[in-house]
Amino acid sequence: MRKILLFVLLLTTIKSYSQQKTKLPDLIQYVNPLMGSDSKYDLSNGNTYPAIALPWGMNTWTPQTGKMGDGWQYTYSANKINGFKQTHQPSPWMNDYGQFAIMPVTGHLRVSQNGRASWFSHKAEIVKPYYYSVYLADHDITTEITPTDRTAQFRFTYPKSDSSYIIIDAFDRGSYVKVIPGEKKIIGYSTKYARGPLKNFKDYFVIYVDKPITTAQTYSDSTLTDSLSLHAKHAMAVIGFNTTHGEIVHLRVASSFISIDQAELNLKREQGNDSFAVTERKAKDVWNKTLNHVVVEGGSIDQQRTFYSCLYRMLFFPNKLYEIDANNKLVHYSPYTGTTMPGYMFGGTGFWDTFRALYPFINLVYPSVVKEMQEGLINDYKEGGWLPEWSSPGYSDVMIGNNSASIVAEAYLKGGRGYDIETLYQALVHGANNEGPRGTGRKGVEYYNKLGYVPYDVKINENAARTLEYAYDDFAIYRLGKALHKPASEIDIYKQRSLNYKNLFDPSTGLMRGKNKDGSFETPFNPFKWGDAFTEGNSWHYTWGVFQDMQGLINLMGGKKQFVAKLDSVFTLPPIFDDSYYGEVIHEIREMQIVNMGQYAHGNQPIQHMLYLYDYAGEPWKTQYHVRDVINKLYFATPDGYCGDEDNGQTSAWYVFSALGFYSVCPVSGQYALGAPLFNKITLNLENGKKVLINAPNNSDKNFYIKNMTVNGKPYDLNWLSHNTLMQGAVINFDMSSTPNKSRGTKDADSPYSLSNEK
Repeated sequence: MRKILLFVLLLTTIKSYSQQKTKLPDLIQYVNPLMGSDSKYDLSNGNTYPAIALPWGMNTWTPQTGKMGDGWQYTYSANKINGFKQTHQPSPWMNDYGQFAIMPVTGHLRVSQNGRASWFSHKAEIVKPYYYSVYLADHDITTEITPTDRTAQFRFTYPKSDSSYIIIDAFDRGSYVKVIPGEKKIIGYSTKYARGPLKNFKDYFVIYVDKPITTAQTYSDSTLTDSLSLHAKHAMAVIGFNTTHGEIVHLRVASSFISIDQAELNLKREQGNDSFAVTERKAKDVWNKTLNHVVVEGGSIDQQRTFYSCLYRMLFFPNKLYEIDANNKLVHYSPYTGTTMPGYMFGGTGFWDTFRALYPFINLVYPSVVKEMQEGLINDYKEGGWLPEWSSPGYSDVMIGNNSASIVAEAYLKGGRGYDIETLYQALVHGANNEGPRGTGRKGVEYYNKLGYVPYDVKINENAARTLEYAYDDFAIYRLGKALHKPASEIDIYKQRSLNYKNLFDPSTGLMRGKNKDGSFETPFNPFKWGDAFTEGNSWHYTWGVFQDMQGLINLMGGKKQFVAKLDSVFTLPPIFDDSYYGEVIHEIREMQIVNMGQYAHGNQPIQHMLYLYDYAGEPWKTQYHVRDVINKLYFATPDGYCGDEDNGQTSAWYVFSALGFYSVCPVSGQYALGAPLFNKITLNLENGKKVLINAPNNSDKNFYIKNMTVNGKPYDLNWLSHNTLMQGAVINFDMSSTPNKSRGTKDADSPYSLSNEK
């Protein structure tokens, strides 16, 4: 008997130890969803809002402090909350779609946004990715929210009152509400969206309350009606009941872009009979599982908080638009046909921002999600005839470029398989040679294909920026075509066009410059002029936009010495600017001006890769210096923690990549330019079961230079890392120093890929 007891005890100990070993670190504790929320129209510290959702979830919830339709739906400096809003807003500039709001109130009933609003304090606010709580002082109510992919649970703690209510606001573009007291249920839809047109667009919702409804009303705007079912421009519903002190009322909420029945199905499938606490725990587990693909150790607590707050923000883009029907089939509302179609679809992403670092990171760490996204792009093309460049949720004519080419090519070149790449390749060719509706294809394509650039004087705005981005996009098509074994007769033209950046290089200034149709450069030329020939930047920012051929740019500038001097001058020039194209100091200009880094404008995307270009010119220690400088000065896990728009995960992805010690300058090259890691130890837990271990034990605030490094035990002097090497699992050891090693990474062969070096 004693032996049996000892054996049972041993098994119990082993099981307990095994559970301890497999329990994931609680990384979610480091995330501050309020990072970047202290922003406004003329100065962005992120332009974010606290997003309460799951990674890539279809729906997101946020407290609403702004008025209906205001892109700044939550700002940290606000004092009042007027609702808790289901949102799909990627940024205030894109605004929202698929939105409605819920607000608990007490006392004299006022349904308007201002009337129902309540003072609140951040001291009585708890904000986590999977849970939100706030005390509404004017109503003496505590609101709690926890999400699933397509649903949420609310928990309202009421005071003793004979006038307790919940307001459901379906917003003001044409909406519908219906209260069904016998079922303790409210249904409805909202049609409000900012970017369109969208065919047959409705965001259907269903809401269940766990308390009998004793008061039920509907309102057209703020006017009470005599019906419990209302179609109106602005429909709202109110339910009410008596409550005792501390009484908790639960809501179960779900939505669908397809139908109310599908919303019911989403609710049943994702919540079942789960309590609020169970839903919260499941949401927390999903976040921890997702974050645990990247585990950092060492560094300061603030650095860890900033790292995971950035990683959290990245994992919303793009968001799911697909649902699962009664037959367990993937389906989605199509913004192109206005009907329900089979398969995946995603939205809320602008490729001009995100091709640079967000998608490269997802390709590295979450490639299974990328496969779903590629399936979604196939459906975009089949249903709409074009690949989106900005999807929110359909085609949106915002920003420039044809950077869907990078998104598609990179995924396949980095190992993506199991989807119809041939259709995607044909979509790229189609987009590269035609101009489509609402920002699809290429604006100015006839000029570009004939002259090798988009001219300055043909009334096509931001022409030089378009030319530079088209050249990189052509390179992406060339690389994909080559991988697909397309004939040289078909793909060589894209290789040739990859060099079109040369057509805009002005030897007299050593900068990129708009060029007229007759071949003359724009005159007069002010390299500090924002906009005009460029996009949200000036020539000092866009000159470096030759991702595919930095060696070619070095040659144009006269060699590495001149190239490095030009890079250095970005930081030594004063932060002067010409805002005449915009007629005002746009926030991107102001954000460059105030950070005291010369012409370096990290708050916007065009120049974010520039710090890594010293790797191409044999002076990698300058990359190491400037990257750490930006990490230290411009990122904090605080409401003012970004230095410009966060922009759909891109600015966060720059930080996360840079903290790992490398960055994707040219996403389709399969290489990462080397920086230096921020932490003492980093573990990438890849989806294929492999691990990348990045060790820098003597890393510190002073020791940010690479003295020496090894990859898989072998000395390593290259200024880049291979994607394939990382995917096979790797151990990378850094010996860090407080002084730069100016003999490491200096040879021509140490530089990352450039098209001009391709044999």
